[in-house]
Amino acid sequence: MTTKQIDEQIARYSQVCTSLVSEVGRALVGQEMMVSRLLIGLLTGGHVLLEGVPGLAKTLAVRSLAQAIQTGFSRIQFTPDMLPADVIGTEVFNPKEATYSVKRGPVFSNLVLADEINRAPAKVQAALLEAMQERQVTIGNQTFALVEPFLVLATQNPIEQEGTYPLPEAQVDRFMLKILVGYPTRDEERKIVDRMGGGRPPATLQHVSTPEQILEAREVVEKIWADEKVRDYVVDLVRTTRSPSQCGISGLEGMIETGASPRASIYLMKGARAHAFLQGRSYVTPHDVKVIAPDILRHRVVLTYEAEAEGKTADDIIRKILDNVPVP
Repeated sequence: MTTKQIDEQIARYSQVCTSLVSEVGRALVGQEMMVSRLLIGLLTGGHVLLEGVPGLAKTLAVRSLAQAIQTGFSRIQFTPDMLPADVIGTEVFNPKEATYSVKRGPVFSNLVLADEINRAPAKVQAALLEAMQERQVTIGNQTFALVEPFLVLATQNPIEQEGTYPLPEAQVDRFMLKILVGYPTRDEERKIVDRMGGGRPPATLQHVSTPEQILEAREVVEKIWADEKVRDYVVDLVRTTRSPSQCGISGLEGMIETGASPRASIYLMKGARAHAFLQGRSYVTPHDVKVIAPDILRHRVVLTYEAEAEGKTADDIIRKILDNVPVP
């Protein structure tokens, strides 16, 4: 396929993403970065974890995105008394026929909103692992493939809050992106009050895309060109999270307990391609990598107790790495 043909496809399918952003904006005020990262997850098939205090429209954003795409949507409200069967389903005994039948759980959908995922115990959170990684669910001795596009969009409250459980490291690593959702600006909050505080029903969103268009857009994203120097830059960034001193960066000794895995390199390359696509480009630049890197790496870099005692965060470490690793 020629560069001109790829450019034409990018122009056509990026218009679909523009329509999605515009339609979601009818229900959501601000939070452009969050919507952009949700689209990157959608375009790469990568699951997304949204973290923020209650009331920041995390659930509304995911529900609005599902409404704008004519696709299946299910919402799972995680609670401390949940069981794995509440997520994936279970086998039901039929006494008349003395047989078992499978009752599928809410995970059998396209966009799955796992709301307040860290309010359920680890065994329930782990029930999502097979679905997230293998795109399949096993109930009893039967395995069921999940229909694409399949995406888990999870929200969680900060772990310092009452009644929360930390997510298992294996599950956290399955999320492509971890997005920190902050408070709106004063002007945005005023618009929220005007829109939501008058008792009017929320806007009914129109279907502006289909699952088929999303899957076709994914194929276009995979065709976006990345130079060898950009791919080397991706690898250098991830490797530096494991051993910054060996990569020539001082000041981080004793601060990183565990660095990012090769899965981070894969997701960083995919995310950079999707970011370039949303900008209407057929090639990846180092800027695409730097923009998406914090959301890819922040939940994969585990700090030592010493770093936490000094008040450091994973974002601080990643920022220092991005500032010091040479850009091609």
